[in-house]
Amino acid sequence: MKIPFRLSRRLPGVLTALLLVGAVPLQAASPQALPPAPEPFAGALEPTAAQSTAQYPTPLKAPAGAPNILLVMTDDVGFASSSTFGGPTPTPALDALAQRGLRYNQFHTTAICSPTRASLLTGRNHHAVGMGTLVDIPSPYPGYTGRIPPSAATVARILRDNGYSTAMFGKDHNIPHAERTPAGPFDQWPTGRGFEYFYGFIAGDSDQWQPALYEGITPVRDADRPAGYLLDRELADRAINWIHNQKAAAPDKPFFIYYSTGSAHAPHQAPPEWIARFRGRFDHGWDVEREQILARQKAAGIVPANTVLAPRPAVVPAWDSLSADEQKVYARFMEVFAAQLAYQDAQFGRIVDELQRMGIADNTLVVFIEGDNGASAEGGESGSINEMADLSSGQHGIPLQWLAQHLDVLGGPDTYQGFQSGWSLAMDTPFPWFKQLASHLGGTRNALVVSWPAGIAARGELRSQYHHVIDIMPTLLEAAGIDAPARVDGIEQQPIHGSSMLYSFDDADAADVRTTQYYEIHGNRGIYHEGWLANTTPRNMPWNMPVERGGDTSTYTWELYNLREDFAQANNLAAREPEKLREMQALFDREARKYMVYPLQDEGGMKRGMNMARHSGMLPRPEYVYWGRDIQLQVMSAPPIFFLPFSVEAEISVPEAGAQGVIVAAGSKFGGWSFFLDEGRPVAYASVSGLPLPGAQSRVAAQQALAPGKHTLLFDFTASKGGGGELSISVDGEPVASGPIARRPRTLAGNGETFDTGRDSNVPVAPDYEREGVFSGTIDKVSVRIKMPRRPAAAEH
Repeated sequence: MKIPFRLSRRLPGVLTALLLVGAVPLQAASPQALPPAPEPFAGALEPTAAQSTAQYPTPLKAPAGAPNILLVMTDDVGFASSSTFGGPTPTPALDALAQRGLRYNQFHTTAICSPTRASLLTGRNHHAVGMGTLVDIPSPYPGYTGRIPPSAATVARILRDNGYSTAMFGKDHNIPHAERTPAGPFDQWPTGRGFEYFYGFIAGDSDQWQPALYEGITPVRDADRPAGYLLDRELADRAINWIHNQKAAAPDKPFFIYYSTGSAHAPHQAPPEWIARFRGRFDHGWDVEREQILARQKAAGIVPANTVLAPRPAVVPAWDSLSADEQKVYARFMEVFAAQLAYQDAQFGRIVDELQRMGIADNTLVVFIEGDNGASAEGGESGSINEMADLSSGQHGIPLQWLAQHLDVLGGPDTYQGFQSGWSLAMDTPFPWFKQLASHLGGTRNALVVSWPAGIAARGELRSQYHHVIDIMPTLLEAAGIDAPARVDGIEQQPIHGSSMLYSFDDADAADVRTTQYYEIHGNRGIYHEGWLANTTPRNMPWNMPVERGGDTSTYTWELYNLREDFAQANNLAAREPEKLREMQALFDREARKYMVYPLQDEGGMKRGMNMARHSGMLPRPEYVYWGRDIQLQVMSAPPIFFLPFSVEAEISVPEAGAQGVIVAAGSKFGGWSFFLDEGRPVAYASVSGLPLPGAQSRVAAQQALAPGKHTLLFDFTASKGGGGELSISVDGEPVASGPIARRPRTLAGNGETFDTGRDSNVPVAPDYEREGVFSGTIDKVSVRIKMPRRPAAAEH
């Protein structure tokens, strides 16, 4: 019989002995198969109830005393971002949690989002569950399918089938692109992976001011959001309300909440009053900030006293080399990041405060992972004010002089920004490099705080055991007194690769149980073994993720570090220890073969995505037809109007009072098209930025309003070589307007934005309407026709 961890150490000796010999039944053993089989009827069935023997069903219950579990993961937050780990952003809620529990300074992720989250929920290495890279860019190999297999049931599924209530709030980035549609399938959605309730977004990120959200599998309409709305606050409100309702219905039933905020992934956005708190705080720049952080980390004992800063890579400029305008603008980027992280901490604090007010905090296990990877450098040297547009094009740059005169737009609803690579490096202090680079600790070392007053005797202590995100699932199961099942839905389960961390809770000196761990993302790779780390030297930078990289993955240069003497991975020993390096490389090969890491792939994500689309029947078709309003489609199932010339034909009816609003919209002001009626006049609008920059917005409008009755509208776009094109509008076959599109949108931005009929969901494309611009007439049919490129003659035979 398994005794819940916190009870086995705290029960009086005699009672513990009785429990161990089975004299006092505490809980049934966890079932080896999920869901549990129905109880066979053991009573008697006779003609009358008086002659029969009744048997009432035994309700499914979690083990006695099992804790509530709150699992928190922030996004793109480097090891040194929060004050809890010596960083510049005050995070008092996380500080307080650490004082009631433990900080871990050798905890690791996979270096990028989807893989980390898959490993977190399944307890398996990410390639072994098909998540070798972002779910958005799969490839045709077992380690890269982008689908978590049914042989790797999530911790949510296991807890649910063992008597827990389960809910998820925030970011899910593990749904295949092709399955983010109203047609499903939905087995890869949170509600198909064991979460009874889901409220959040299903992409790499989402706008904080006007996010693209789902409740369960249903899109959330955003027309009624209050003034000053921000996503992080709503997520906390929703989580608190769910806890209230769950405890109202079943006060003795434990809950499992996965709270996965999108902060501080791009877009960096925060309330202006929070940004103002950091005014001038980062004027000294990232080089000085790194030194200040390391000094704080040493003073707090977070890193060893002999730790030295890893060298600044050559691709990151020295702060002193920047112009005055660059320093002014770049400092504001960091002020916004700090404000967003501080605001997120305050919302998390509200949840913890409510658990305390309700009297359930002591037996709530809180696991707070500060970041799913290192800080993001995807903004490149200059940063980005339009993340998806920059990443999809491979072109980076900001209107520096304009921003220097309009600093207050940064962090607001008109930017979709990510900070500069220099700040990313600083937020990963003292380690080298950043997100995506699984070869280095700047990509994989993340801060971890664990608190459980009823289960952890220690308070405010540091733990330095080596652990990985795969270790969280077995930790939660052991804390709950639940065994991992051998079969789920009749499917044999993969071995769990993680190991429970409970052994370290009350023993700071306990020996590591994890002695080996491999890492690999986009060809950047490493292998840890008994204090040594061998890894490749990065050659493809995160801000170039979509472009063709080229090169043979076998030609990467390797490095070698002794982490027991070199905490910050600063002293490369490869030249001095060639035999050790070869030994470690051979170990990587064994682990890679074991966990389906091969074949290594470092080609651009754009190429990989197109290859998968070509072979899965997802290439563009000539015509898309929609029968009415309220169609809402994610980018992979929407017409490719961002890539190819097109026409939109809409059959509509205008009421006697006239019509207003959106007929078709796709994307947002950061990259989008909208076709609408403005006081009855047909309008086409294209936008590539939320800022009023030259050529960023184009508008073509008819002069006359449509008369009441049925009409057929045609919006026809022809591209030109300069990146723009010409758009014409016809009504009932008669031309009514035409004009230039200065810059055509090249991507549906930002993440999670959709193709809509009858409204413009989430972040609007055009400023001409409010509250989604819901169409006031009738939409009978919309046809989008794609002007397919003509194949070369040789390819047609």
